Amino acid sequence: MQISKREKNVLLLAGLVAMAFVFSNVLPAVRGIYQERQENIEDVELSIGREQRLIENTVLWRDRRVEVEAMLAEFEAQVFSGATVPIMEANIQRALSQYARDSGITVSSTRLAERREKDGWLLISQEMSFRTTNAGNTVTFLQKLEESAPRLRVTDISVSRSRNQYSGSITVVGFARSEGLSVEAADTR
Repeated sequence: MQISKREKNVLLLAGLVAMAFVFSNVLPAVRGIYQERQENIEDVELSIGREQRLIENTVLWRDRRVEVEAMLAEFEAQVFSGATVPIMEANIQRALSQYARDSGITVSSTRLAERREKDGWLLISQEMSFRTTNAGNTVTFLQKLEESAPRLRVTDISVSRSRNQYSGSITVVGFARSEGLSVEAADTR
């Protein structure tokens, strides 16, 4: 069967209309589906990357948590505790006297502790007079204070020598949290 030239032109025109239809309707739809698929793939790749970074950072954050917990434990070991302020003052006075005795220093006298409170923290200052026959005992005493736990910090020291004896005074401070103390602790000087 032979197709006439007119029929060929009609078929060619129908083919062109079909191609125009495909290009105008089907191709953009296919392109939209492809674009959406690419966006989904990019989202999944971003999610995978984010998850991998989180997994990698888990070790880092775990190490940081361990560091912070260790720092917190070290910090808590440096702070005095007690149910009331007078008990904390007595703990500081007792520790200071014990370090002096352990160093071969004789305690002459101790003053009443002074305290200052600010933002939930309590600073307790304790002054003590002492004497010793060996200057090395004073150095040992200061080393014990440096290594003390809870930490006592020296704010002032004076030593004088007379014949075969050294005498002096030292002021140390200790810190405590004032939150949660009993009513007796609210008394400030």
